[in-house]
Amino acid sequence: MKQYNLGIEATLEILGGKWKALIVCLLMSGTKRTGELQRLIPHISQKVLIQQLRELEKDGIVERHVYDEMPPKVEYSITIYGKTANKIIDIMCSWGRANIKMRQQQGEAITLLKHES
Repeated sequence: MKQYNLGIEATLEILGGKWKALIVCLLMSGTKRTGELQRLIPHISQKVLIQQLRELEKDGIVERHVYDEMPPKVEYSITIYGKTANKIIDIMCSWGRANIKMRQQQGEAITLLKHES
């Protein structure tokens, strides 16, 4: 039996790490192909992207649709269950924007390239 000391441990098990929350955030705006996700996350390798997508799929956050055509076409989208993480993702984005603003005010050379809504 798996045990957690705090609920946040279960959340971090699914959304923790460098890329998962970002992947979920990008899929909240709509279905994406693997290549599109890789372009939107320029520093992620294809291997890591696929690994993270598979883990999110296993956890029921993301669904994968494979089209029967050549070359193979695969699309990823957020599941209904995955959409329940939207509040968490929004709060993380908002906190991140506030953090960047505070660091800029302290004189750090830092820029937010994409202003999400």
